[in-house]
Amino acid sequence: MADNKEQKWGMTRVIAASSAGTAFEWYDFFIFGTLASTVQKVFFAGLDPTSGLIAALGLFAAGFAFRPLGAIIFGVIGDRLGRKGAFLITVSLMGGATFAIGLLPTYATAGLIAPMLLILLRILQGIALGGEYGGAAIYVAEHAPDDKRGAATGWIQSSASFGLLAALLVILLTRTSLGEEAFAAWGWRIPFLFSAVLLAISIWLRSRLSESPEFIRLKEEGAVTKAPLREAFANRESLKRVFLAFFAIMCAQGAVWYAAFFYTQVFLGRSVGLAEPIVNQLLIIMTLVSAPLYVFFGWLSDKVGRKPVMLGGMLLALALYFPGFHMMAQAANPALVAAQRATPVVVATNASTCAVQFDPVGTAQFRSACDIAKSLLSARGISYKSTQSGDGSTKVIVGGRVVPVEGGDALSGAALKAHKAAMGERIGSSLAAAGYPKAADPRAVNLPLLLTVLILFVIAATALYGPQASALVEMFPTRVRYTALSLPYHVGTGWVGGFLPVTGVALAAITGNIYSALWYPVVFTAISAISTLLFLKETKGIPLDQV
Repeated sequence: MADNKEQKWGMTRVIAASSAGTAFEWYDFFIFGTLASTVQKVFFAGLDPTSGLIAALGLFAAGFAFRPLGAIIFGVIGDRLGRKGAFLITVSLMGGATFAIGLLPTYATAGLIAPMLLILLRILQGIALGGEYGGAAIYVAEHAPDDKRGAATGWIQSSASFGLLAALLVILLTRTSLGEEAFAAWGWRIPFLFSAVLLAISIWLRSRLSESPEFIRLKEEGAVTKAPLREAFANRESLKRVFLAFFAIMCAQGAVWYAAFFYTQVFLGRSVGLAEPIVNQLLIIMTLVSAPLYVFFGWLSDKVGRKPVMLGGMLLALALYFPGFHMMAQAANPALVAAQRATPVVVATNASTCAVQFDPVGTAQFRSACDIAKSLLSARGISYKSTQSGDGSTKVIVGGRVVPVEGGDALSGAALKAHKAAMGERIGSSLAAAGYPKAADPRAVNLPLLLTVLILFVIAATALYGPQASALVEMFPTRVRYTALSLPYHVGTGWVGGFLPVTGVALAAITGNIYSALWYPVVFTAISAISTLLFLKETKGIPLDQV
């Protein structure tokens, strides 16, 4: 009995330390994302177009491209030297970089050095996050009993929720106590600097842990790999598993989770015009609801299997995408939906002058009349039909009102911005006269319906994500588990998920339909659902030394 209690306490400590460290790293990640607009004003004010492009590219690369690189670096460390050391380094690197952001000089005081240092620190954050998830998930899974692995690793999945909540609460408390003016001037540094406290706690918790029993077994048998990259990616059987992990699980993970927790925010705020405070409150509710569901679905996968639970999440998401977003639009801004039904908008233009408005780094200017018209309508969340104009000019037609749109090909900088604003006012006046609201009326929002749809998306995302860590761990042998698991995970979440919002905006602008953005998550989720159904084997309860 005493041994059983000690074992349970040991497992609790493993889960607590691993989840706390992962939550802290997500706190760091979400702090930057939540304060992105403030950080942009502090570090990129006054940059010329070339310098702005470099800064935008650097931040873009740090946010997404460097996560798979971190997965490779720390995967090798974890498979060769041990799990504990790898995720001690990742949490230290992430925490140190976040704390350093709080100490950086601003553009006003240091010029270009400030954004360059910020880019470097974001790269370090991306690398650290790339190594964190695999280490924490594997460490917990390799400690957990075979029949409780899903529930145990479900706590790692829920750590993102705790990290996001911590970030939102620290920012809210700082903003409220200091006031908006002081927060914009210097108070934004406090959430970054506060990470030092969380870093110290995380390092203390993790340093008290012992090495994973599976890695100790490998070490005692002299079977630790000397070339994890070659074994993971050059070995045919292992490479097949890497591709299966990506196509059967991670394509859907990037699509479903980002659609539920990120694209819904873009859609409600940008496309439907719901006020930002309401969107933030909805996000907090979604996050609170999701936290226990990750653990629940991890536990459920221990009972009925990883495959049916994850596939159920994918199928629910596929069933929800189009009707769910239509219901959200109706619930959030019924006046907009009514106006679009009563008075459709038409853009008459020369199609050859229209660009594909895919702008992942936010630096393209889109000067043609066609691009200006379509981007202004897309930014307002207005669906439209495109027709070829007889004279090659561009007009926005709202019912009986015709708004000529002029291009800004010879303009740049402030002049182009002012020109687009003027065109926006003209189009906006015609839209208002036709009954199109400028923003959603908070009094008309159907919160019960909106919350119901959002929570259904949360259920889909958590059903897929809850068992995911255990499913991925069970796909790869201990020798190369860290390396082979981490890369498909971060390509799926970082690239498939990370490109969802910007690709969605581009698809909406190309087609003139705000719902066409949903084809992106539909395609990736369908790829995973089919791959899971046909090729993914059930692995629940399998001893990890038999993988």
